[in-house]
Amino acid sequence: MARVLYGSSEREADLRYAVRMVIPDPFFWAEKGGRTYAVLGPLEIDRARRTARVDELIPAEELVPEEGKRSDPVELLLALAQRLRFRVAEVPETFPLGVADRAGKQGLRFRVRQGPFFPERQRKSEEEIGWITEALRTAEAGMERAREILRESRPDAKRRLRWKEEELTSERLRGEIEAVIARRGGIAEQSIVAGGLQACDPHEQGSGPLHAGEAIVIDLFPRSRASGYYGDLSRTFVKGEPSEALQRLYDTVAAGKRWVLETMREGTDGRALHRHLLRRFAQAGYPTERRGGRWVGFFHGTGHSLGLEIHEPPRFAAGRFQAGQVMTVEPGLYYPEIGGVRLEDLVVVERGAIRNLTRSPEEFKIP
Repeated sequence: MARVLYGSSEREADLRYAVRMVIPDPFFWAEKGGRTYAVLGPLEIDRARRTARVDELIPAEELVPEEGKRSDPVELLLALAQRLRFRVAEVPETFPLGVADRAGKQGLRFRVRQGPFFPERQRKSEEEIGWITEALRTAEAGMERAREILRESRPDAKRRLRWKEEELTSERLRGEIEAVIARRGGIAEQSIVAGGLQACDPHEQGSGPLHAGEAIVIDLFPRSRASGYYGDLSRTFVKGEPSEALQRLYDTVAAGKRWVLETMREGTDGRALHRHLLRRFAQAGYPTERRGGRWVGFFHGTGHSLGLEIHEPPRFAAGRFQAGQVMTVEPGLYYPEIGGVRLEDLVVVERGAIRNLTRSPEEFKIP
């Protein structure tokens, strides 16, 4: 039996993890007897010889000499199976069904691996933690740019913010943030700059004018173009003075995040921690429930793991934390009559402690 992947490492995180380079077009990777292989054409194989982390690169033309058949992934897979002498391929749940179906009719058998194909991705090496930290620093640079612009902005008579004599919208602020991210080698994907009522929908990107006195949630999760790893950072701001209710909401979320960071350790049960945080918020007067057809309160996870994907196993509440896991800690509270608040740090679980990778300050009120 051999373990087999097929796809583009530009889009498939497992393949990026396996070869540690970006290959835009689909290709085969295999592992048999502890040795790894990749099948590549002339366009990529020389570059891969310099950078790919595989034991052996197999030219596609060696497997399938006939050019007309070489573009057929089934022909390549069957030839690879013959060369490596395997009759069963263990594949991930995302393996292309069409390829498996056609190859199966030619006698190759498949076994689908349930769950993560590379369980070791859940515990990051120091090299990976370094890449994640670099991406986080890029997010922090973008957040600092947002803070600068909000500080320079001024409200008009209708409390709409203006910056450099023009209206400051979510789109405009997001563009300034993402320009900083791009200059630092990051790829910004769906960055969130949401104010007012929009801040009460955690995945709302945000649009339109930003206003003084209203919560502005900024959630940045850039991917490093060089390494492929993500960072993640959320902060909530208000330009000027918040209402008493909004200030209390912010203080409650900040206290909740501090409690999680103080409590979280190797061996801590993530599910129990999340449930306890829900109770803490409810006891502070912020229940999680449906009102008028929409959710209010704390209706998302306390955090998630990340790496080559922005959300990847294990989930925060999946079990007990293990050393080497990298997790976000991002509690939030959302009430349309008050606003939305989310604060997010990125931590590494270590033996007996956690290490907070985040340096970005928590500054709610921007004068």
